[in-house]
Amino acid sequence: MTAFLENFHFLRPWALLLTLPALGVWWVSQQASDTTRRWRRVIDPELLKHLVVGDRSRRLLQPHHLALAGAFLAILAVAGPTWQREKSPFAEQAAPAMIVLKVAPTMTTTDLAPTRLDRARQKLADLLRLRDGMPAGLIAYSGTAHLVLPPTPDRDVVLGMAGALSPSIMPREGDQLAQAVKRAAEVLRDGSQGGSILVVADTVAPGQATALKALAGGPPVILFAVAPPQVVAADANLAAAVSALDAREVVATVDGEDVATIARRLADAPGAPVAAGDAVRWQETGWWLSPVIALLILFWFRRGWVIAS
Repeated sequence: MTAFLENFHFLRPWALLLTLPALGVWWVSQQASDTTRRWRRVIDPELLKHLVVGDRSRRLLQPHHLALAGAFLAILAVAGPTWQREKSPFAEQAAPAMIVLKVAPTMTTTDLAPTRLDRARQKLADLLRLRDGMPAGLIAYSGTAHLVLPPTPDRDVVLGMAGALSPSIMPREGDQLAQAVKRAAEVLRDGSQGGSILVVADTVAPGQATALKALAGGPPVILFAVAPPQVVAADANLAAAVSALDAREVVATVDGEDVATIARRLADAPGAPVAAGDAVRWQETGWWLSPVIALLILFWFRRGWVIAS
């Protein structure tokens, strides 16, 4: 209750000034509805009460009273009473992630059953379920890099596209990781929503680290090494690529620890800049008065209810 009293205020307090004209209308209406007012000037009040049949002034609930109550509630609703904060929907939106998936013959190696590529797709499915609602895009690369899908929150579409990829459909064999990362950074920049890049690969070709150094300073990069730990540890080119991109490396595990780690790091990725004051705002609660106002309106369907003017 203390927190309620400390935080309670109106989003639009100027609307409370409307109570003055509402009171004025009510007073005029009340005077006009008193049909015996002009007779009191010429007839003794004790006699008048016996001459009047059905004196409406004695009714506790009269049309102008109901109109005043409805006006007060409407004015309160417009003023926007509030006492608690809520996050802006723009601030809550997850930052997108561009998935850069290597689709080369080395990814068909079976040391991670069924294959490294299949294991990568399984891990991506787990990740997108864990980060449900996160916009994700897809880039496939081998000897060339290709944008498959721009960021979308529909994980089924992303997984469907990833499942259709295989080395046989790629135009050229090779390893153009730098080209793929550059394309992913361009997509994120054009989207203006921030985000990060998730590279899913087993190895990195010699010479790619040099090309990757030119891309440093772009969106944050996570390199998900989909290969046995001993293969990853022995790959100096992979370590050089991680260093060149200042990336965070995650090695595939038999359990879900790798996916959980990637999900945490994607959650920390910077999103679109939020204007000052938009990250947290006061919750609008005036609309709760709408059912009460609607209930009062029902009384106007009573026969004979009018307001004289």
